[in-house]
Amino acid sequence: MSGQRLQTQFSKVFAHFSGKDSDTNLQDMAEIFSCTRRNARMVLSKMGEQGWLSWEPAVGRGKQSRLTFHRTDSDLQMKRVRKWVKDGKLDAALEELGNDAAKLAHLIQEQLGVSTQEGKQIIRLPYYRAFPCLNPAKPLRRSEQHLITQIFNGLTRFNDSTEEVEADLAHHWEALSDTHWRFYLRPAVRFHDGSLLQTDDVIWSLQTLSENVYFSHIDHIVAPEDNVIDFYLNRPDRRLPDTLAVPMASIQSKKAATSKNGEQFPVGTGPYRVVENNSHQLVLKAHDQYFGFRALTDEIEIWVLDSAAMCYLQPTATLDPTALDSRQGILQNGTKERLALDEGCNYLMLNRCSGVAKDPRWAAYLSDRLSSLRLLPYLAESGIGEYRLTNAYGLLPGWIHTNVSHSDIAVPSSKTTLRLAHQSDNPLFPLMAKALKALLAKEGVGLDIEVVSYEDMMEPKQAKKVDIWLCGMSLGNKRSDAILPWLMNFEHLSAAMPQDEFSVVVEKMATWRDKDQPHFDAETIGKTLVGSAQIIPLFHIWLGVVDGRELEDVSSNKVGWFDFKSVWKKPAL
Repeated sequence: MSGQRLQTQFSKVFAHFSGKDSDTNLQDMAEIFSCTRRNARMVLSKMGEQGWLSWEPAVGRGKQSRLTFHRTDSDLQMKRVRKWVKDGKLDAALEELGNDAAKLAHLIQEQLGVSTQEGKQIIRLPYYRAFPCLNPAKPLRRSEQHLITQIFNGLTRFNDSTEEVEADLAHHWEALSDTHWRFYLRPAVRFHDGSLLQTDDVIWSLQTLSENVYFSHIDHIVAPEDNVIDFYLNRPDRRLPDTLAVPMASIQSKKAATSKNGEQFPVGTGPYRVVENNSHQLVLKAHDQYFGFRALTDEIEIWVLDSAAMCYLQPTATLDPTALDSRQGILQNGTKERLALDEGCNYLMLNRCSGVAKDPRWAAYLSDRLSSLRLLPYLAESGIGEYRLTNAYGLLPGWIHTNVSHSDIAVPSSKTTLRLAHQSDNPLFPLMAKALKALLAKEGVGLDIEVVSYEDMMEPKQAKKVDIWLCGMSLGNKRSDAILPWLMNFEHLSAAMPQDEFSVVVEKMATWRDKDQPHFDAETIGKTLVGSAQIIPLFHIWLGVVDGRELEDVSSNKVGWFDFKSVWKKPAL
């Protein structure tokens, strides 16, 4: 008998006796269960094994047996609902609770946060979407950037505090010439599956990036000896260790990455390994053979809850850069909220290659009309108030490149319906697209909206049919060169920008890499992108972590998450 069926039978007997301990007999129980006396005895035995009730058979003809309840029907109902919540079956749980959203939110909240089970520390966090692809070589959204750093290692990495490059899988490196670098690997590093890191894994992982403009100056990679990797460049890069410190350059297990489920269940060398990844949960467990300091938290569970559920939650040690969130009550109870503006923004990108903005009149009109200031009244009507947004006047906070004084540019008459594409699985963008449509409708311009995957945003397959892209960027740190991976991010910008203008940006990157000057003039590029109507900055997002004082050493990083391996719960002594 299934657990669900057994609970249904318990509900019957509990209701029959009104939850009161009673004297009865096996025949009566068989009638309640609608089964034979033999099966009734088996059902009572199973309920006894579960600890729900006790059945004391009478000795002697005509004597009554004793039925004693140890659980109530509501106890079992809540147990069933809690399991559904844990399994992500929120619709079933809500129905069982009589569609009481407040009760559902309480049960979700009850299971989130920090707990200790069998001596292991577990952190459960809510999030609004799943993570079906954790392949560092694919386009990475903000949260995937963070998860990649927990699962994988690169040859080098950026220190979150100093933002300087430091050793990771490579413990030392040297430039043998302007176009020849040598990296020395740590010995005996193991992947999550127990296999040893080989030079072939490093070479394969980095060669998969060869078509990306950011890495296109890498001519070839060889291993002259065990644990030694040589890079040969077709153009000088005095900062190759910095170039290789981005999450995209993480080292994968070649065998695992090319397997059927390699993107959903990636195998890296990082402090956490993926043990479960589905539409309602991502579970990471500490990698006991990690070559660095073993993670202080044993398990991280990220629960996928929709935006509606998130509205009711006030979890401790939680984070969510885009979903709805009401936290005023928490903050009054002494918790800390550490927020900072994201190093990036939501933006519109005009297709100046094959879209309507190829016509300078349309580019000027859209750049003027689709500003954040003009959009705000329409967003207010869409219920945008719960989101943490602030007007963006440039790609990064503090950059002022947009023209805040609007002109009265007439609508070009050559076309009256435009096509906008925005990425899926983002609760904010549908509201922004709706507001944009309403704004343009008042100007007599139609807007068709298409929802695409983030991968299609970065590697557009039908770029010629799209006039405007609605997307977001997050650089991950404040370094002057942090903008480069985004500028060269697959074909996102190059598909929409005139080739001669994009070539200028690529040349600026190559020239900077060839010199000792540490500062890269990112702001000039940002100003050019906005001034040419290539990019229309919309809003910056406030990111951070709500610390309920259950965890030690919680500190938000530049993508709104915290380092899983460094946080811990102080025992109550």
